[in-house]
Amino acid sequence: MNLQHRQNGTTLAVALIMLVVLTLLVISSIRSSNTDLRIAQNMQVQEEAVAAAQQAVEQVISVNFTANPAASAVTTTIGGAAYNVAVSQPACTNSVAISNSDPNLPSACISSGAAQNTGIKFVSGTTATTTGTSWCYTQQWDVQATASDANTGATATVHQGVGLYVPTGTSCP
Repeated sequence: MNLQHRQNGTTLAVALIMLVVLTLLVISSIRSSNTDLRIAQNMQVQEEAVAAAQQAVEQVISVNFTANPAASAVTTTIGGAAYNVAVSQPACTNSVAISNSDPNLPSACISSGAAQNTGIKFVSGTTATTTGTSWCYTQQWDVQATASDANTGATATVHQGVGLYVPTGTSCP
């Protein structure tokens, strides 16, 4: 009978140790879940900041930004959060004459002896004189926006390249 009394105490001790181990596993699992949740939330906030910066760039390039390129500040709301977006002054990276043989050339840009009125407005009366060169230049612009959220501290910078056709003789400002 003494043997049976010793086993009852041992069973209780083993059960308590198993309960402590199980409790530690549950606590570890909860902490891991909380960490994963924070990581996902930070990624979501970062993606929202990128979307806010992209939206501000789209607002700037949707108007004739080449006429008077200037820096601007835009406030956008993405996912319920307000982002302050600083759009740098758009920078013209190059302006290149394009050939009449370019397959993507709009028909209004094709120069020829017969095309007298193409609908392109030229600056200070500039005209294309060579038949191999079109009536347009192609320009590439770089527009940069940096979005920031004061509540979360998230920031994101987006560079958007913009290509457009301009009248012959138009140089980068």
